[in-house]
Amino acid sequence: MTSASSATAPRVLLIGATSAIAQAVARVYAGRGARLLLVGRRADALQANAADLRVRGAAEVETAVLDANLIDDHAAVLAQAWQRWGGLDVALIAHGVMPDQATAQSSVQETLACLHTNAGSVIALLTDLANRFETQGSGVIGVISSPAGDRGRASNYVYGAAKAAVTNFASGLRHRLVNRGVRVVTVLPGFVDTPMTASLPKGPLWAQPERVAADITRALDTRNGTLYTPWFWRWIMAIVTHLPNALFLRTKL
Repeated sequence: MTSASSATAPRVLLIGATSAIAQAVARVYAGRGARLLLVGRRADALQANAADLRVRGAAEVETAVLDANLIDDHAAVLAQAWQRWGGLDVALIAHGVMPDQATAQSSVQETLACLHTNAGSVIALLTDLANRFETQGSGVIGVISSPAGDRGRASNYVYGAAKAAVTNFASGLRHRLVNRGVRVVTVLPGFVDTPMTASLPKGPLWAQPERVAADITRALDTRNGTLYTPWFWRWIMAIVTHLPNALFLRTKL
C-alpha cells in the first residue's frame, strides 16, 4: 500500500537508468524521497540499482526492461509509467552509445546504428513523452545531448550529428510546450568519467557523474532551456562554434 507521504513524492522516470549519469541522478532523487521508475536493457542491473535506491530513501522504486532501439516497445513502457502513479513529474532520457569514429565513418551500417540509438530512439521517446506531458499540463522532460552536437568535428562527427539532432528537436519541443505547463531541459555534459568513456585519456576538464547529476537535478527543478555541465563547457563551445571556418579547418579538435 502507498503511504500518504509517498503519494505526494515526486514521480520520476529515468530511461537509460543504468548509465553512470542516470544512476547519480537517481541517487539525488532517492535522497528526496522520490518515486522512481528505472528503465533500461538489463533486468539484473536495474534490480541492483533499485535495491540501492530504496536504501537511500526512495519512497518507491519500480523497474521496466526496454531496449530503446525497439521503437515499437516504447509505448507500453511509457503507458506503464503513467498508469503506475497517474502521471509523472520528471522524465529524463539518458541512454546512448559512444561509437568509434573510425569504425563508424568506414561503415554505413555502423553510422546508421549510431544515429538510430543516439538520435532516432531518443526522438521517438521525446515525441511520446511530449504528447503525454502536454495532455497532463505539467512536468519537465530532460534529455541528455552533448556539446559534440554544437559543431561537427572530424574526431566525432557521427556521434555529434546524432546529438545535434537531439538538441534541435528538444529546442523545438521547448518552444511548442512553453505555454502548456511543460518544461524541456537539454543537458550537454562535457567529458564525464563513466564506463562509456573508460578507454579515453582523462584530464582536468573531466567531471565525475555526481557533479553532473547535481547540475542536472537543479536544472530539472527550475530551468526551461539548455544546461552545459560543468558550466565552463558553455564558454569552451562558444569559442569552438565561433571560430571562422578557415581557422577551424586547420585545427585538430
